[in-house]
Amino acid sequence: MNNISKTMQILAKKYPRSTTTLNSMRGNSTPFEILISCLLSLRTRDEVTDVVSRDLFKVARTPEKILKLPDKKLKKIIFKTGHFNKKAEILKSVSKELIKKFDSKIPNSYNELISIKGVGPKTANIVLAFAFGKLVLPIDIHCHRIPNRLGWIKTKTPEKTEKELEKILPKKYWRDFNSAFVQFGRETCLPVSPWCSRCPVAKFCERVGVGRSR
Repeated sequence: MNNISKTMQILAKKYPRSTTTLNSMRGNSTPFEILISCLLSLRTRDEVTDVVSRDLFKVARTPEKILKLPDKKLKKIIFKTGHFNKKAEILKSVSKELIKKFDSKIPNSYNELISIKGVGPKTANIVLAFAFGKLVLPIDIHCHRIPNRLGWIKTKTPEKTEKELEKILPKKYWRDFNSAFVQFGRETCLPVSPWCSRCPVAKFCERVGVGRSR
């Protein structure tokens, strides 16, 4: 537990939460915009998500306006995010459900969010955390992989990681966790050949599953 706190203190200081696109949207964007940006961010670099989200919101910032966009125009706007055909379909489907089931408002409960087709556990928790300020743990691939590498937990899925981290991670670190670990995973604690030689928390890491490092 002591190593967990020390690790979080170091990473939270090194990687402020305002430096990722979705984290920077806290308090500056509507819940709908945060949801849409999260859906666009799947398998997409952060800087691309930022640019494409801004371009999309210039012409459509509500579920109604997303639905009114011609498919061809929507796909052209979000093209750079990759998988644009599937993402366009999801954006339209999610917008339609929001209008039909929630009067165009973003629900602020986990169960209601994941009831929307196309919204998974990670997206739901990002919306709850970043749009509504709730203390939850959005778990992406970095947030799942790195705690296992550090030796904090032994889990096989992001869903299980979320449950285990809820037990051991002090709540005072929950707001910083996602941003810190996403940036840490992109820059230093890479999936293959991590930069252990320049890792700020190397002395607290058990290096589980690490073969070759730098």
